[in-house]
Amino acid sequence: MAFIRKRRLERELYSKERFSLLLLNLEEYYFEQHTANHIINKGCRDERKFRGSLKICSKSIIFEPDDNIRPIIKISLRDCISIKAPEDNEANNPFTRDTSGGISVVGNQVFLIKERNIIAPYKTVRGRTEHLFQLDVAGKLGDVVQTLHQLYRASCLDKMGDQAAMITAILQSRLARTSFDKNRFQSISETLHMECKAEMVTPLVTNPGHVCVTDANLYFQPLNGYPKPVVQITLQNVRRIYKRRHGLMPLGLEVFCTENDLCSDIYLKFYNYQDRDELYFLIATYIENHITEHTAESYMLQWQRGHISNYQYLLHLNNLADRSCNDLSQYPVFPWIIADYSTSVLDLTKPETFRDLSKPIGALNKERLDRLLTRYQEMPEPKFMYGSHYSSPGYVLFYLVRVAPEYMLCLQNGKFDHADRMFNSLAETWKNCLDGATDFKELIPEFYENDSSFLVNSLKLDLGKRQGGKIVEDVELPPWASGPDDFLRKSQEALESQYVSEHLHEWIDLIFGCKQKGSEAVAAHNVFHPLTYEGGVDLNSIMDPNEKVALLTQILEFGQTPKQLFTIPHPRRIIPKLKSLSRTSSHSVSITESPVSPNEESFEDLTEESITLAWNNIAKLKLDEQYKIHKEAITGIAVTCNGSSVFTTSQDSTLKMFSKESKKIQRSVSFSNMALSSCLILPGDTTVISSSWDNHIYFYSIAFGRQQDILMGHDDAVSKICWRDGRLYSASWDSTVKVNTINLNAANTILASGTKEGTISVWDVTTATVLHQLPCHSGTVFDAAFSPDSRHLLSAGEDNCFKVIDVQTGMLISSVTTDEPQRCFKWDGNTILSGGQSGELLIWDLLGGKVTERIKGHTGAVMSMWMNEQCNSVITGGEDKQIMFWKLQY
Repeated sequence: MAFIRKRRLERELYSKERFSLLLLNLEEYYFEQHTANHIINKGCRDERKFRGSLKICSKSIIFEPDDNIRPIIKISLRDCISIKAPEDNEANNPFTRDTSGGISVVGNQVFLIKERNIIAPYKTVRGRTEHLFQLDVAGKLGDVVQTLHQLYRASCLDKMGDQAAMITAILQSRLARTSFDKNRFQSISETLHMECKAEMVTPLVTNPGHVCVTDANLYFQPLNGYPKPVVQITLQNVRRIYKRRHGLMPLGLEVFCTENDLCSDIYLKFYNYQDRDELYFLIATYIENHITEHTAESYMLQWQRGHISNYQYLLHLNNLADRSCNDLSQYPVFPWIIADYSTSVLDLTKPETFRDLSKPIGALNKERLDRLLTRYQEMPEPKFMYGSHYSSPGYVLFYLVRVAPEYMLCLQNGKFDHADRMFNSLAETWKNCLDGATDFKELIPEFYENDSSFLVNSLKLDLGKRQGGKIVEDVELPPWASGPDDFLRKSQEALESQYVSEHLHEWIDLIFGCKQKGSEAVAAHNVFHPLTYEGGVDLNSIMDPNEKVALLTQILEFGQTPKQLFTIPHPRRIIPKLKSLSRTSSHSVSITESPVSPNEESFEDLTEESITLAWNNIAKLKLDEQYKIHKEAITGIAVTCNGSSVFTTSQDSTLKMFSKESKKIQRSVSFSNMALSSCLILPGDTTVISSSWDNHIYFYSIAFGRQQDILMGHDDAVSKICWRDGRLYSASWDSTVKVNTINLNAANTILASGTKEGTISVWDVTTATVLHQLPCHSGTVFDAAFSPDSRHLLSAGEDNCFKVIDVQTGMLISSVTTDEPQRCFKWDGNTILSGGQSGELLIWDLLGGKVTERIKGHTGAVMSMWMNEQCNSVITGGEDKQIMFWKLQY
């Protein structure tokens, strides 16, 4: 649980300090600290001194006593009446007798925080009071007082924009006078690549300082030395890096040293996007040889094929859409899944147990939606349906107040929310999301993780009493949960359930996809305030600093819609179908009711198992035999059912029949003087069909050893042929774009074609219409093939790329770059066996986007490839005129 774990680590690291940046106001900076005494009743009989640390902040003065029993004192600068270091010649100056380095602060209000070290709402003491602070180093007095006077003048400005501008000027002046301390490098041999100013971002606060990148490490040195002198990230440990929007500006950068976690190692905000982009480039260049950068589409492919869970997929989508645990205005958003909070047993087999994932929270209750739509229709432009968002800092801390009370106090000016508005009960919260006039919030990832502490008041916080006198304690759970851990376990089961797996793409369309904005959003009743969307406002175009600050504050507090990741409907997850007959079934099924006999099904099961076993061991492919049988490159391979005869075509214009038994060429046929491009054997092993560059398709009778028929089907070279269900499909260069390759899916209902211009077209064979047409490659499409389940289409091109298309939506969902063009391939949906331009056979982990094995093969390009049904035997034909026989050696 990213947020809670990070807070726990911070508490362990800095447990001796009660002070934290959360004691500052929002958008406030902590500049410096000085050891000092707080003197009470100076010159009186009961005079007392309390040792501690005086913190100078951009909007306040904070004194943290060493004695944990005493409260932290916070004085807002705008509440001050005077700040001075009295002159020595003042007769009644309390500092003249025996004190130097003294500062007198007179204010009309003071906040007392963490008295007896208890986290509680701040105590406010009103009325004129004077606080005397004696610095240990008297020589710093003048500088400290001068700084306080500057900041005091800023706090007295009427307009927030003017205040922000003056404080920013003071901050930038301080940063300009300092630089990164190179003595903090881990090694004296490190080479400096870049240094700039930036701020480290944590929830609700930012900390200014200096960033430094060497050839080995990323460093951040806070201007104030808090929480430690330097933060160091080893570049070798970096696994992911994301550019971030921060405050609607492209200035953020987040670095992760983990693969599957929401908790980053550092989040930085820069003062200009050039510094951000340069640092991103330096780190990305360092790690690009170690880690494959994943896109939303590549994660989608992994999710579709069941390689990552629903939770992991949502985690990655949130990361890619600028959601971060360090930014509460863009905190990761997860869906409400369960709609049942009243029964004693949670039944995950019933659809009514689940929330309708095709609708936003605001559209789940028809009566409320009707009222909202009436208001929407009467509203002037720009219209919006919902007056609040589904994710905002207030909502995040609503859920996390029991483990992050200091954040709630920071957000709400030292107060908790009213007891009746707290996160008191799952059932109440869900009901309010369904019925409340302004409550449309979704959940946070913590509801689907393993740390249940956010549901328990283990800190014994005084969160108030509800109407009726009930004290706010732990969150009330639904009857079907035996405790907090059981609640999370069942929530996780619900998220990974079959129902959610079948419908999660609908919710993704709403939050990250095609129904997020535009006419699709209107139709889905999914329209929020314009300011919540990326691009909804250009802060750089707003000249008035006060308007800009007010607008930014509004946006940050209201919440932000994630960056849009998909613009067309998100494909469904591939859910494995249950067998119609089970060997362990407790009830009998008659043979007449079953579509196949038990023996046949068992045989199919064994075939599937053998294919899976073969692909799991495809790296053990070994060369068995090789023969040079043509005078030019081999373009096609076909094998008889019994495997005894291999037919090949070549650019030397011949069709040859090679005997596996005798290891000799038994027949050689020439149909014309032009190259043959491909061949196939018809069912029954009686006829071979060859395609030619002379525009013809030739039928050759194996039994009679002669040309049987000829088709003149095209006006240009025939490049590829397929035979399915008694139909012959051919590809040619005779169209306005030259079709180079074709492939049919297993059901023979969809055909894919690839052109020399790089376009992939997906056709519905039954209606002869184009379903999708995508400019996938920047050069010739060499090969294309459907996955065994027909959900995806893989293509290989002259541009050194593999591309994966989702057949249902036409979405390009993955792209893998290769070192050289791959001319032909076979794949099982996850793993690719390809033949490269250099002659190697390469085995690819498609989901990981990398080569896992290289097998030395031909001395020229691999031009064609055949694989048997069991996937344990392969034949390749090469530019070197050879055919090679490969077998799996388990």
